Amino acid sequence: MNIERLDEWGIDPLTIIIVMILLQCLIIVLLIGSHIKYHRMKKNYASFMRGKNGLNMESSILSKFEEIDKYIHITDENDKDIKEIYKRIGKHYQKVGIVKYDAFLEMGGNLSFALTLLDQDDTGFIMNVLHSRDGCYTYIKEIIKGESYIELAEEESESLERAIFQDEYALKNL
Repeated sequence: MNIERLDEWGIDPLTIIIVMILLQCLIIVLLIGSHIKYHRMKKNYASFMRGKNGLNMESSILSKFEEIDKYIHITDENDKDIKEIYKRIGKHYQKVGIVKYDAFLEMGGNLSFALTLLDQDDTGFIMNVLHSRDGCYTYIKEIIKGESYIELAEEESESLERAIFQDEYALKNL
């Protein structure tokens, strides 16, 4: 290409040389950057593979998968155990209501009491203990799904209500 033609197009040859030098500088900077990244990656790879060949790496990965499978099996067993525990807890007494009272007005001190113990289905019993000068008498009444088939005394009914609605009583006392 002639310089005369560049003059015809209105392009200065010095501008082309400067643009070419800048492009070469940019290419050199990019080459150095990629070279640095390559060496960093090579160093990381070397530290990752240190003391290992392809077979050792494969066996290491397979052993980790076996370990993960073992933990999955243990987790499944724990889930079954937790479900069994929740099932059993439901049958244990977990609701309590108690009312202290003076059964025979001459005694004083509220030594008699009605104690209610219920499971999560509101099934359990009410134990009524009457204290008098002559002795102490204990009565038990069965509760099924929150109801008694035997008529309840006022204190027993209050104890049953406290056991069934114990969360609401706890909120009132806060």
